Amino acid sequence: MTNPIRPTDDDARALARSLIDAARFAALAVLDPATGDPMVTRIALVPGPDGVPLSLISTLSTHTGALAAHPACSLLIGEPGPKGDPLTHPRLTLQATATAADKSALRDHYLSHYPKAQLYYDFTDFQLTRFTPDRGFLNGGFGKAFHLTAPDFAT
Repeated sequence: MTNPIRPTDDDARALARSLIDAARFAALAVLDPATGDPMVTRIALVPGPDGVPLSLISTLSTHTGALAAHPACSLLIGEPGPKGDPLTHPRLTLQATATAADKSALRDHYLSHYPKAQLYYDFTDFQLTRFTPDRGFLNGGFGKAFHLTAPDFAT
């Protein structure tokens, strides 16, 4: 059987980078700390100044507790276009580590992407979370699958 994974090249890296840069939301997968079961939620997302995805997350949410207990997580980025088979549109799965980001230093950057977040950005129960990619899987459409490593995400 032929390996369906192509060698990672500059085009694959550029496509992954463009998906991260364009993403304004993602599906976040975490492990429930009480049960160990997987859990998925939708989060707002912006690329950080260094290209690493950021999200403003309420500390009251279940996924914040899950990330505190186990910071390894996964993000699914990329949405189907308005026409055609959804499986033909590119998507990127990031396996990442979640850490706290400097909320005050990144305020203007985050709000430049989500101006309406100004209503709640400064609430004390919100924290800015950074998702540093450890590795990823890029599906650029049928027959375009790539494994990515942390260096592949460097800007």
